[in-house]
Amino acid sequence: MTTFQYTSLIAAPPETVWRFHERPDILNLLTPPWQPVEAIRREGGLGPGAVSEFRLWLGPIPITWIARHTDEYEPNQLFTDIQESGPLDAWTHRHRFEPEGEQTRLTDDIMFTLPVEWASEPLIGWFVLQRLRDMFEYRHKVTREACS
Repeated sequence: MTTFQYTSLIAAPPETVWRFHERPDILNLLTPPWQPVEAIRREGGLGPGAVSEFRLWLGPIPITWIARHTDEYEPNQLFTDIQESGPLDAWTHRHRFEPEGEQTRLTDDIMFTLPVEWASEPLIGWFVLQRLRDMFEYRHKVTREACS
């Protein structure tokens, strides 16, 4: 299993940053324009059982990714989603909102397993981690601009 973390300070209280993540259009707002990803549906907000569905394009091949939110949920503090079906063998994404004075420490912790990990991780693991870094840099920038 591979781990990734991206964290930044947002100049707003956790409640503000949380409300931003509750927006019905959040998937479209946080998807970088260069990524071949289309948000298909979002049901249930951020709470346990909520579902997000995406269509990823690997060249001409469409892949459906469904993420379901788990019981690891504390309003204004934490929510976690897992891949229910998709391109990876496993995916867990923990979103943390921690107060730092009048600001929020926004942290995305991800654990994932690539298909055929023993072969794929040494070959493309670095590439996947760089794409995650690019994506979360963009997401945190959008969040900072919307909430500050």
